[in-house]
Amino acid sequence: MEPIIQDIRTKIHAIRGIKVMLDRDLAELYGVEIKYLKRPVK
Repeated sequence: MEPIIQDIRTKIHAIRGIKVMLDRDLAELYGVEIKYLKRPVK
């Protein structure tokens, strides 16, 4: 398996049976700051 895919899989957590990623991990993945990731869609 590719190292990038394996790295992403380690950042997926199960909370109450639902697979989620933390905002800090998503921001890192997309190369943006957390505040821009959380900015509401208008």
